[in-house]
Amino acid sequence: MLYFVATPIGNLEDISIRAINILRECDVIACEDTRHSKILLDHYDIHTKTIAYHKFNEKNSADGIISLLQGGKNVAIISDAGMPVISDPGNVLAKKLIEQGIPFTVVPGANAGLSALVLSGFDATKFAFFGFLSEKNRELKSQLNDIKSFNGTKIIYSSKYNLNKDLSSLYSALGNVKVAIVSEITKIHEKVEFVTLPAEISEPKGEYVLVVEQAEIVALQPSDADILDELSTLLIEHDKNTTFKMIKDKYNIPKSYIYNLYESNKSKIINRKI
Repeated sequence: MLYFVATPIGNLEDISIRAINILRECDVIACEDTRHSKILLDHYDIHTKTIAYHKFNEKNSADGIISLLQGGKNVAIISDAGMPVISDPGNVLAKKLIEQGIPFTVVPGANAGLSALVLSGFDATKFAFFGFLSEKNRELKSQLNDIKSFNGTKIIYSSKYNLNKDLSSLYSALGNVKVAIVSEITKIHEKVEFVTLPAEISEPKGEYVLVVEQAEIVALQPSDADILDELSTLLIEHDKNTTFKMIKDKYNIPKSYIYNLYESNKSKIINRKI
């Protein structure tokens, strides 16, 4: 069996009894950084053999791990902190396991994104995780479009090197939204700082989770003149039914109202089109 095992994101006590037992009893632990994981393993007196499994060797190592499983070994996958696969190595392996019909399971535990969401106090009924923002302009533009189009709370990871740049990028896409900047989660100096963009943090340190509050959507209240203008424009390229539906969906106005407005102003609309 292969186990994706969540590890603490700060406080070493944030690990389950099941996770400790699996790490002790499995044959191999594949670590994102064996040196970093040694701190956790030593703390719990775990002496299982470790191998490296990180983003730079992920594809080749995935095949090696599958060979271990096929040879009857039990393998645990851990990242430096939190859940493997989530902005950490493991996705490539999970896909290959599914493709080859090899069973695997998850040992759940700490997660920085969800912890930050709770600490923010923002609406948690609808949220999305976007990981780290790209440093490549084209990919960043696509990410920002996705973030802007999502109607809910947004969770984004950032580092001390990119924090202020990421805040600036979010401001360019979202405007004056409220952001909870969460750091040192589960540690002694755990901190939640609320800002309204634009904002800049002096001397950032460590890793951050940015939780972006969904701005209140103000319903558009078009005047009859606005609707008539749109009717005139849209009817140039669309039939009446399509045009009425487009305006209905945009403004959440009953189709009957749009129809009556059209009938009452048909001559004006025709003149405008001409």
